[in-house]
Amino acid sequence: MQIIKTTQLEEGMVTALPVKTKHGQLIINDGVSLTDQLIARISFYGIPSVPIEGDAVEAPAPEAQKTIPKGNVQEPTYSQRVKSSSLFQTFQFDYSRSTGDIKNSLSSFISGNGLEAVDPLFKTAMSLLKETRNSIEMFDMLHNMRSVDDSIYAHSLNVALITGMLGKWLKMSKEDFDVLILAALLHDIGKAKIPPEILNKPGKYTDEEFALVRKHPTLGYEILLQYPQLDNRVKNAALMHHERCDGSGYPQNLKGTEIDDFAQIIAIADVYDAMTAARSYRAPLCPFQVIAAFEKDGLAKYNPKFILTFLEHIASTYQQNRVLLSDGRGANIIMLNKQSLSRPIVQLGDGSCLDLSRTPDITIQSLL
Repeated sequence: MQIIKTTQLEEGMVTALPVKTKHGQLIINDGVSLTDQLIARISFYGIPSVPIEGDAVEAPAPEAQKTIPKGNVQEPTYSQRVKSSSLFQTFQFDYSRSTGDIKNSLSSFISGNGLEAVDPLFKTAMSLLKETRNSIEMFDMLHNMRSVDDSIYAHSLNVALITGMLGKWLKMSKEDFDVLILAALLHDIGKAKIPPEILNKPGKYTDEEFALVRKHPTLGYEILLQYPQLDNRVKNAALMHHERCDGSGYPQNLKGTEIDDFAQIIAIADVYDAMTAARSYRAPLCPFQVIAAFEKDGLAKYNPKFILTFLEHIASTYQQNRVLLSDGRGANIIMLNKQSLSRPIVQLGDGSCLDLSRTPDITIQSLL
């Protein structure tokens, strides 16, 4: 067995051990022959090296190495191009700094000094929103920031940025938009009062732990109640972001119009970010898998005005992207199916087209 850097992997190499992310999620089993698509997937998850079958081989001297014709050099994946861009590098630096700012701000709210933190907290999110010129850039940035640990603070920032995009798509007034961003930043403040060893537990929660975690909306609401100057929509977002229009949510099993509009908007961003993040029990889902999940029961659980706007724009954001299909083939998205946004028409490597809405056994596995 030899350990090969991801940047040096080649088609045909066989994995000697299961390939897993830093969170322990299985990406590829052992004994699998690598393809370009699988190598791209390994690279996407930020895995630095892979155990490969065979003995370690000393690299040939430079003069003995073959010169690869330019036309045969493997093109970098879309994700690799994004990560190498100056825009991403600037965003990554500012994002990492911003999560620290959010941590300090949430602590201020808990200690009773939250009003002093409102302005810098708001500016933190707005500066990142302004760094990206459109929704494609924003979701490219967030999609490739998944190497950052999914703490309360990173999640709160992600939800604020996603909520901001949805607020723009809904053409909100500036006053409402500003309140919405603040509400999104503070929606999970109640989790800051739950022991981190429970929040970050890699295994399954016990019944007692699960009940404690489900208290975070009420805990967050109680924290924000001490600030009468805060817009009530900010407080309601903390309390109601886990409520669902069909009454299946918590903590009060509210339905439909009983749920604050801002809480309903933030709920969509909250679920999208959670599903596209790695968890101890699964790898992160790709956007089209999340769209499929929303399509399955979204119209019952979420306000149709908000969820339909979100799904249509999210799907459009990834049009023309290169993707990995569940059968291992790479393809380019060339056209969306309005009635089934999770199943677009794609073009395969041989130039043929495949309508995924007519092939239910094939799905989009990941973005490349």
